[in-house]
Amino acid sequence: MRSIWNGAISFGLVSIPIKLVNATESHSISFRQIHLADGGRVRYRKVCELDGEEVPAAEIGKGYEEADGSIVPITEEDLAQLPLATARTIEIMSFVPAEEIDPLQMDAAYYLAANGATAAKPYTLLREALKRSRKVAIAKYALRGRERLGMLRVVGDVIAMHGLLWPDEIREPEGVAPEASVSVRDAELDLADALMATLGDVELSSLKDEYREAVEELITAKAGGAFEPSSEAVVEPAGGQVIDLMAALERSVRAAKASRGEGGGESAATSAEEEAEVTPIRRKRAASAAAAAAPKAVGGKKSTAASAKKTAAASKKTTGAAAAKSTSKSTTAGKAGGTKSTSAAAKKTAAASKKAATPRKRTSA
Repeated sequence: MRSIWNGAISFGLVSIPIKLVNATESHSISFRQIHLADGGRVRYRKVCELDGEEVPAAEIGKGYEEADGSIVPITEEDLAQLPLATARTIEIMSFVPAEEIDPLQMDAAYYLAANGATAAKPYTLLREALKRSRKVAIAKYALRGRERLGMLRVVGDVIAMHGLLWPDEIREPEGVAPEASVSVRDAELDLADALMATLGDVELSSLKDEYREAVEELITAKAGGAFEPSSEAVVEPAGGQVIDLMAALERSVRAAKASRGEGGGESAATSAEEEAEVTPIRRKRAASAAAAAAPKAVGGKKSTAASAKKTAAASKKTTGAAAAKSTSKSTTAGKAGGTKSTSAAAKKTAAASKKAATPRKRTSA
């Protein structure tokens, strides 16, 4: 890989010659501006405002524009004479835990390559020291006409440097957070956790830019003359819909699990409900059965009298049957033992019938 900057890492009294190599590259597709009438390319030309002539790159310099519109020329020699210690040096300022670096400060990334055989030893020393301490180095360096802030960390067997924005370049998020007061229930958080657990496990190397691939296929088709416009309707992004958050989370969890082949994909809340099966007590039916079995307690004198009459009638019927049976037995005995036994039995039967026929007094409720 081609280096874009040569210098050294200043590590206390240790100096490590290094080369700066881009660690990232852009795969975005670039388009040219064309004239729609004839397809001709539209180019930008750098023209001097004073004489109207196009200026070649070799004759273009730098200048600072004052508030009144006047230009102050600044040459490369002027910049080279500035007392800047980081002009060709990555000066390490301190070592801090990686957690203290706000990801909002992250900028471009570079690989630091050892420049020459003499740089191998100190380069390896710094790399292993960073590994063992589990810290990152904060450094200052100058690149493309300005001093920058950087973070050095270990990636595999090399030292990488991330450009960092200066703290005053991070804007405060004023007016960004929702102004309305919103409360989140524990059940919603449980479903969100379940969804995060389902979607969180993914290999970053498997992700790809599908939009770029679609644009490349479009360009290939149009270049070959085989392009046919799609008749499918354009899907508009959904917005402004009022949804049931719990239902949406549950559907999301089920869909995510189904896409991974994890069974029915039931949510955590649904599974918990299914595990705790409860058989409800049928109170209404039990009460009805008990009421049918027991006599109704009805208040009032009229109801008490009717009940007493029914009881008396039942007693007479039962006593009559018992008396007849007893008389039959007594008669049989009388035939065997004489008239005296029959008369005594008859008297006992009559007394028992009179006693049974008398209704009991009941107090009203």
